[in-house]
Amino acid sequence: MENGRLSRVKLRPAIDAVRHELSGQTGRVSRSFDALLFDAGGILVLPDPTVLAPLLAYYGGDPSLDRHVRAHYRGMAVKSAAGSGETFWDEYNHAYVDSVGVSSEQLIAAAAMLGRTRSAALWRWPIPTSVEALWALAARGIPLGVVSNASGQIEEVLASSGVCQVGEGKGVEMRVIVDSHVVGFTKPDPRIFDVALAHFTEFDRSRIAYIGDSVTMDIGGARAAGLHPILLDPHDDHAGADFDRIRSLSDLLDR
Repeated sequence: MENGRLSRVKLRPAIDAVRHELSGQTGRVSRSFDALLFDAGGILVLPDPTVLAPLLAYYGGDPSLDRHVRAHYRGMAVKSAAGSGETFWDEYNHAYVDSVGVSSEQLIAAAAMLGRTRSAALWRWPIPTSVEALWALAARGIPLGVVSNASGQIEEVLASSGVCQVGEGKGVEMRVIVDSHVVGFTKPDPRIFDVALAHFTEFDRSRIAYIGDSVTMDIGGARAAGLHPILLDPHDDHAGADFDRIRSLSDLLDR
């Protein structure tokens, strides 16, 4: 990658849900779905900011929790704008460290450190508003599941973090948790969704929404699988997009 490339990448003006309207805006809801599937990273859990904050503070990064949560979604927006798939995270790393205030002089070193540290096991910090919304959705009897590009760890991490699990446990009960490493298909390959949909056979797939944070992997993959895609876009990084967006999983709840 050329050093100046990332500075030229602009955030794509990049949804709403169990009640939904095709408006290109966040926050409005008017259509019901029969079931909901979620990505894990960025939707239910984030790379642990309690680890990354002190790590990047060494390079001058702001250690505040809110700044690091914001940095993830900016990183995903830049990654989506570049059209990068699952295996390429350079745009994300650079945008993340820039978002927390790392100086231009330290940007490359800080991004490299983030790339080495942000391992699969670090995607473990539960998003409080998402966990709260999951419980509310489950209480309404909405069938739920997870489909994630992961490294074989995500089902254990979600259970250990108290977010969700298949069957009874301390988190919200899911019908299925699909890990790309386990099943051998990676989003945006629609076959990964077929694995999950085997647990939702009573529903037409067009009546199932999939909520993710990547335009390339989640919106593209869900569309290819015949699901209804929704992007979690808390900061309106994708304004004007041709797909649905929400600011929080709580937007999936009836008003």
